[in-house]
Formats: sequence, structure tokens, C-alpha cells
Amino acid sequence: MKGPQSFDNEKYISLQSERIRERISKFGGKLYLEFGGKIFDDNHAARVLPGFCPDSKIRMLDSMKDHVEVVLVISAFDIEKNRTRSDIGITYGMDVLRLTDSFRERGFFVGSVVITHYSGQPSADALCSILKASGMRYYKHYMIAGYPSNIPAVVSDDGFGKNDYVETERPLVVVTAPGPGSGKMAVCLSQLYNDNKRGIKSGYAKFETFPVWNLPLKHPVNLAYEAATADLNDLNMIDPFHLEAYGETAVSYNRDTEIFPVLQAMFEHIFGESPYRSPTDMGVNMTGKCISDESAVIEAAKAEIVRRYFWTLCDVKKGIVSEESAIKLELLLKQAGTRPEDRKVVNAVREHPEMGIKPISAIELPNGKVVTGKESSMMVASSAMMLNAVKELADIEDNVHLLSPYVLEPVQKLKVNYLREDSPILHLDETLISLSVCAITNPMAEKVLQQLPKLRGCEFHSSVILESRDESILRSLGVNMTSEPKFRTKSLYQEGY
Repeated sequence: MKGPQSFDNEKYISLQSERIRERISKFGGKLYLEFGGKIFDDNHAARVLPGFCPDSKIRMLDSMKDHVEVVLVISAFDIEKNRTRSDIGITYGMDVLRLTDSFRERGFFVGSVVITHYSGQPSADALCSILKASGMRYYKHYMIAGYPSNIPAVVSDDGFGKNDYVETERPLVVVTAPGPGSGKMAVCLSQLYNDNKRGIKSGYAKFETFPVWNLPLKHPVNLAYEAATADLNDLNMIDPFHLEAYGETAVSYNRDTEIFPVLQAMFEHIFGESPYRSPTDMGVNMTGKCISDESAVIEAAKAEIVRRYFWTLCDVKKGIVSEESAIKLELLLKQAGTRPEDRKVVNAVREHPEMGIKPISAIELPNGKVVTGKESSMMVASSAMMLNAVKELADIEDNVHLLSPYVLEPVQKLKVNYLREDSPILHLDETLISLSVCAITNPMAEKVLQQLPKLRGCEFHSSVILESRDESILRSLGVNMTSEPKFRTKSLYQEGY
């Protein structure tokens, strides 16, 4: 169920762009801004901070577009492993291309792509070929022996100096990536070293939405960040350097805190002194100053931790993450003071009379009503749930049939006789397409289709792990999905996941 707006998005855009401009001027007019998290489609932030628009960060950058150059970073290790973005289901390599297109469509200048950790990987060379064919500049950064702790070796011609120098043109260079562990910070530091050698004044800053430095360490918003990065083993912690330097408590996370002494030494080696006294100093994040209703934010963050708990259990079941990640999520649930049962749709599924007999799905509609659906010989549970939900929203009686046999029978025949599928059962995409065909002659079918936008932000739970095709449709509709960690069948080979 959608909650109240608790985040001032317009204030955020204004304050954030102002803070970045201040930081550019501090370094003489050129800044490498390491951008953590997602610039586009930041649905985690939108769920945790109701009122935060998923495209807030790109809108903020839009206010200074003429001064922005984008550099995309991807690790050759991630290319080689075919690492995938779980939220949109594409590889990091493909996401570099998607992000390039997305930036350009919005009028941003994408200067280049940097391949980090490069050592001749064939898959990295293949991506370089794609970039070259499209006219995109790309550069290679290499593994540096002793990085990051051997400062004299790293900050030298045999360290950062052996990397390709990334030619940039604009004062604000946004360094971003498809996901964590890409080497964005190393790219920024390499550029500082090579700029300094060329007599170019430049600086570095870090943009991270989470953790929120001016919220308490165990605030649910910060705990939700830990839940989102459980597989990376990120831990929020008090910034000890900030406390020592200013006598003020600020929240950072373990990787920044651990690397900061090394960063200070690198800055001193490059510039003669460090511009920062703490990891918090490096940041430009204004998120915490734009929360307008903290109680609503707390409830939203708790709900996100529960969702992350279920996602992690399912990833463990699929063999994607280790049991340790699930144990961490259980601890975060306790710290946040919430439980899986606090989610209405979870109870609706678990208490359904046919739970354990056949797959069940449930969705909480904007008015708070929970609607369920169960698998039948005709359709999967999410399809049945979807039809029940849109009928409820359109105020159509439950016993009204929207799908004509004249449409369903040819679709099922196609699936079994020609596509050689084992079952004629309709998945969510097939159900909605069939409904669209029926809408040509059935006004009620057209009426229920018009209800689909109302599902954005609604909560959903399934008694079984959804197949990727059903998950993709629900994600496109903006539904917040979770599932019990159980496959739909007992087959060893789980097709469609």
C-alpha cells in the first residue's frame, strides 16, 4: 500500500546541485565526482524515502547539464563473470550501453568508458570492439601491484601513470558504473595524479545516497542500506575520523572508513596535503536534510528491510548468495524492530486455505484491500491475482469473465502444439496480452486494463519464486515483489528462473 510523501524532492534537487557547485569551485573549477548507487531508476531510494523520485539524481544533474561530462566505469572482472543487475536483469556490460543511451537521450555528454582491472580478458576486448564500432571512446586501466596500500608504488609512473589518461572536457566529471566494485574511486584518483602531472587543477568528491551521514547509525533508513548491500558485507559505522576532527557524530560505512587513511596519503602524495579530514568530508550528500516526515520514512525503510529479507532468502535458494547474507538480514530485521509478518500480503498468502497445495499470490491495493489469486489449469497464480486485482479496482463483480474462450483457446494451442511448451497454463504476460485482445470487443476488459497504472507501488507476495517472465511484468508495472523461498516445481532443473 502506498504511504504518505515524506521526502521533499524539489528541495533535494536544489540543495544537492548547490552543494556540488560549491565543491567544484573549491578545487579550482574541475571535479571528479564518484557517483555511488544508481543515477537512473533508483527504486531503492524511492521505496525507502517516499516522495523521492527514482530519477531525482539525473534531474539534479540536469540543472547543470552544460557543465557535466559522464564517464562510465566497468570492471573487466564483472564483464568476464557476466555479472548481472538483479533489478533489471541485464549484464553490467549491456548496462554500460543502456546507461550511455539513457544519458544521451536526456542530452548529457557521455565522454568515455573506462575498463578497469584490465589484463587482456577476451570478453572485455569484445566490449571494446562494440564501443569502437559505435564511435565511443574507451580507456583501459590496469591492475596495480600493491594497490591501494603501497602508496609510493601506486602514486607513480608505474602505478597510476601506466593507466590510459582519460581525456575530459568539462568541469564536472561524473564517474559512475552499473554497480559496486567497478573501480570508480581508482579511476578518479588516477585522473588526479595524471592531471597534476599535466598541470591541471582538479579535485575529488563522493556522492552516495546511503548511508545517510546525518541520521543515527541504527536508523531504519541506514539499516535498509545494509540490507541492500548484504552480499557485499557493507557495514554502517560511526566515522571515527570525523568524530576526532570535529567532535561530531556522522555515519559512514566500513569500506570508506578502512580506505580513508590510504586516500589521505594518496592526496598528500599528489597535492602535498589532503583536502579532507574524514570520509564524511568527501561526501556531498544532502539526502538527510530533505526528509519531511521521519515517521513515514521509518515505516518505509522497515518495509524495505522485510522485502530485502525475502529477496535474500530466494537468492540463497537459487545459489546466488551465501547463507551468511540471510543471517545478516535476520539480524537487521531484529535491529529495525520488524518482522516478515508485518507485511499484510505475506499473511494473506501464508493463511490462504490452499497454501501448500498450489501456488498463491497476493497484492495489497492502494485502498489497503488485499486481493489473492491461486494457480489453476488455465493460469499461474500471479495471472489470477492480476485479473482479480484489476477487477476490484474497476469495481467489476468477481464472477464476470473477462477472457474470451475464443482468445484463450488459440493461445493455449499455440503454446502446446507449436511452441512445444509442456503446459498451456498462461503466464502474466500472456494473460495481459490476451486481455488486450479481448478489449477490442469487450468494454469491461478495456476498463480493467486502464487500472494497471494504479498498481505502481503496491505490495505483492507469492508462495513460490516467480519465473523471470512474470517477475519482469510485475517490475514493469512498478509492483514491489517478494516470494517465499520455494520453487514452483520440485524439478532439479528450474526453467524460467
